[in-house]
Amino acid sequence: MIITLLLIGLFIGLGIVFINGKGSFLIAGFNTIAPEENETYDTIALCKFMGKMMFALSFSIFLWFISEAYDINWLFYVGLVLFLVIVAYMLIYTNTGNRFKK
Repeated sequence: MIITLLLIGLFIGLGIVFINGKGSFLIAGFNTIAPEENETYDTIALCKFMGKMMFALSFSIFLWFISEAYDINWLFYVGLVLFLVIVAYMLIYTNTGNRFKK
């Protein structure tokens, strides 16, 4: 239960950092591209998108916490499916359509 709360706090903390347009070095894969290619991306828009997704992921983890606290098993599955859908959406949205290119 305490680990779930720590995970929620971590995701909310990352969401706050990202929503302010900072912390692009924390985005996996973004910090490994060449510096000249890095200049072609709108890092602020990418960070803001990732911040919104961190808040959405923390909400789904919060459903896990409520499920554990009140012993409501179906709520855990709702949170799990929501978590997986959000992660799939993040991967598809960021990797298609050149949305974050300048």
